Amino acid sequence: MKFSRVPIEAAAGAILAHGERTKAGAIKKGRTLAAGDIEALRAAGVDHVTVARLEAGDIVEDIAAARVAAALGGPHTTVSAAFTGRANIYAASAGLALVDRARLDALNALDEGLTVATVPPFERVAAGAMIATVKVIPFALRAGVVDAAESCAKQSPLGIAPFRASVAGLILTRVAATKPNVIAKRGAAIADRLASLGGTIGASVTVPHTPEAVAAAVRDQLAAGLSPILVFAASAIVDRADVVPAGAVAAGGTIVRLGMPVDPGNLLLLARVGDTDLIGIPSCAGSPKLNGFDWVLERVVAGLTPGAAEIGAMGVGGLLKEIGSRPQPRAGDVAIPARRQSAIAAVVLAAGRSTRMAPANKLTATLGGKPIVRHVVEAALASRARPVVVVTGHQEREVRAALAGLDVTIAYNPDFETGMASSLRTGIAALPAQVEGAMVLLGDMPAITGADLDRVATAFAPADGRAIVVPVRDGVRGNPVLWGRGYFGDLLALAGDAGARALLGLHSDELAEVEMASDAVLNDIDTPQALAAARKSSD
Repeated sequence: MKFSRVPIEAAAGAILAHGERTKAGAIKKGRTLAAGDIEALRAAGVDHVTVARLEAGDIVEDIAAARVAAALGGPHTTVSAAFTGRANIYAASAGLALVDRARLDALNALDEGLTVATVPPFERVAAGAMIATVKVIPFALRAGVVDAAESCAKQSPLGIAPFRASVAGLILTRVAATKPNVIAKRGAAIADRLASLGGTIGASVTVPHTPEAVAAAVRDQLAAGLSPILVFAASAIVDRADVVPAGAVAAGGTIVRLGMPVDPGNLLLLARVGDTDLIGIPSCAGSPKLNGFDWVLERVVAGLTPGAAEIGAMGVGGLLKEIGSRPQPRAGDVAIPARRQSAIAAVVLAAGRSTRMAPANKLTATLGGKPIVRHVVEAALASRARPVVVVTGHQEREVRAALAGLDVTIAYNPDFETGMASSLRTGIAALPAQVEGAMVLLGDMPAITGADLDRVATAFAPADGRAIVVPVRDGVRGNPVLWGRGYFGDLLALAGDAGARALLGLHSDELAEVEMASDAVLNDIDTPQALAAARKSSD
């Protein structure tokens, strides 16, 4: 890749290396300059720009990031589309992250322009959580770097060990001084932990605190097919001759390890009886606070039972006592911090009077055997956007009928005759509180697809300065526009028929343009002639 400073007349087709401001708004770095950009720069008085041009063997940033992420994405993961040189990898199911640190270090050592960041090995993640991000720093990478990264990634891809629906056995021991409420509290704490991992307690029994009673209970639960078997003793396990390890051995088991370098959780026992894991629970697990038992239980439920050496390696990072930010398993609430995709909704504006096609309503006119508005709403439902809110107004019954059977929220705008702003206000007001951004779709753009909408949604990243996303085709801005929640107040304050376009120029620093592969984001159906042309092209 070659950088140079050139007159703007020679910059068409090159990549803008440093952002520039024009009267129409900011042109951000990384944009491939089109003729319209050149004219805007000239009008702003810019006569030279710094650009980058690809050389033979260069691979552009999005393709490079996508290739590396695809190679890294292993079992039970999904990979996002690349944008501005970044592609993310997400967990497809709840479980533990599988990360080969040595292989990842080797990949990150290939070239400073290629970076991969992941969650720690064996971190507990929820379905949909981000587990890795691939970022290409320059605008392109050499083909040899990408090839080497793919090869390295494929040797040990990232993955998820999903939690299995375990049906565990629970044995609680008691002595004369053990109060019933203590037994109940301990049983509830362990049941909550299993539930947070998708498991259940198949049988729970309270027995005297003796090796013989523990051994008999273990045999009964083995016969019932329960796994793992969890033993919560009336007193802490202090040596291999203590009640719980002695009971496990008497039941035919072997001790894998007694004690672990995790605090709280030091006094944990891991044993195996045949093919079944048996865990002697440290007393700290009577509290919902994170402790070493959680780490071992998570691995067992994910099918990754640790050996003695693996438990011994948990010491680095094993000081948990003073770390208040750690997730805590609680009844009915799995407190796992999940890095995830933003919650994006879709608002379809379908309230207009269709004056240019009167007396017909363009939204209920058919194209390819179905109403135009149904094409748009089905595209929204095919995307990741949820919920899909449809704003109705003019001929509300007919529009509702056109959407029969679709999983949408209808929001009626009684003021639809006052213009588009009232419909925007109605749609935004109908969104639930957890929505972080909303794509505003026009109900008369039937060529739009779910993939188009997902490409717009992928670019949304308020923390990275992309709180507004606009699709672009050959330098022309189209629809839908995605607005972050931070701008909902501005949308609710709009009036008249101008829509939200006027806001774009006020917030250009937070705006990202996404180049689209087709004209679908530009083409709406406003006139009988446009409808006839669309019908002809679809035949």
